[in-house]
Amino acid sequence: MMGPMTRADFWFDPLCPFAWITSRWVLEVEEVRDVEVTWHVMSLAYLNADKDVSDDYRAMLDDACGPVRVCIAAEEAHGKDVLLPLYTALGTRRHNEQRDLDRATVEEALEEVGLPVALAEMMDSTEHDEDLKASHHRGIDQVGEEVGTPVIALEGAAFFGPVLTRIPRGEEAGKVWDGAVALAGYPYFFELKRSRDADLVFD
Repeated sequence: MMGPMTRADFWFDPLCPFAWITSRWVLEVEEVRDVEVTWHVMSLAYLNADKDVSDDYRAMLDDACGPVRVCIAAEEAHGKDVLLPLYTALGTRRHNEQRDLDRATVEEALEEVGLPVALAEMMDSTEHDEDLKASHHRGIDQVGEEVGTPVIALEGAAFFGPVLTRIPRGEEAGKVWDGAVALAGYPYFFELKRSRDADLVFD
């Protein structure tokens, strides 16, 4: 039997493959646990702006600002409910179809979810950057700068991840959620980690 509704918050960057897998898991969780998720934008480019990262990772981050700027502009103009469908449209193209999130791809995603294609102009605009930073900090400030995306917060607890290489489905998704929530709720738990030795599976 399901208990009282749990309200959770999920911060994502459309470019992150780990956030994508975790987000699809959370959607599975909503089907088997009494959980309602609110979606928010964070930025890997902003998070790593002053960090010492590899040249390859820095090059990847150069293209990371555009999609999150479009997401935050869409939220500002059309409300928070547009974030999940837009994220799904962007993430499917980026991760499942292995496409770059360039202007044409972003416009296609906007059109698919019924948002104005003109929002793609925000990819190169700093107009909403302060709103983006505020959204980012509402998530990352709960877990610390040494982590990344995704961030999940619920009932006074917040955590980075979990990092998954494939999407748990059905009741398995619920069991993984139960474990993550139990660990996150213990105030003296900080990290559980092992080396990743499997390829990412997005379907």
